[in-house]
Amino acid sequence: MEKIKVIIADDSDFVRDGMKIILDVDDEFEVLGCARNGREAIDIAEKNKPDVFLMDIQMPVMDGIEATAEIVQKDLGKVLILTTFDDDDLVRQALRNGAKGYLIKNHTPEHLKQMIKSVYNGTGVMEANILESISRSTVTATQPGKGFDESGYTERELEIVRAVADGLSNKEIANKLFISEGTVKNYITSILAKEGLSHRTALAVYYITGKK
Repeated sequence: MEKIKVIIADDSDFVRDGMKIILDVDDEFEVLGCARNGREAIDIAEKNKPDVFLMDIQMPVMDGIEATAEIVQKDLGKVLILTTFDDDDLVRQALRNGAKGYLIKNHTPEHLKQMIKSVYNGTGVMEANILESISRSTVTATQPGKGFDESGYTERELEIVRAVADGLSNKEIANKLFISEGTVKNYITSILAKEGLSHRTALAVYYITGKK
């Protein structure tokens, strides 16, 4: 099986070395290099194209938010943001710039590896509490991100999408819209297929940021 190629960017030697050790002992991953800032990560990627970047947000020279924008623009790989900060504004900026996931640095080794695999396979990932927080602050008026196209949806489908973006469970959506949980599940399955998305979190991120 082909290994998932990873670049680790973090200004902490301890964090970089720790994540490299975790991935080096697993045959499913190959660490192409470690960087102390976003510029170094991009330089490494231009010589050895990775699949996934593990990207800290706050770094000198070039931070993770700016680096993510350049990485996405140059199609150098997919970005998974890792940070100790749960600042809503930083989350939104990273997602707007094209990050595919955002995790707080309290993960176990197995959780980290699973999130890398999810991003590699095209699934957006985000801590539930972060998604709930940015949903509350961003979608209170049920306004979609600039790139989200509402024209292909029925009003009922839009109600479902907004509810997913608000962080509601299928049961909560069913109660809110006075329909069955099975109907909610069918709607979500249909919407994900329509957008080519594989997970409700990816749908919420798409609605909030306008980017898949």
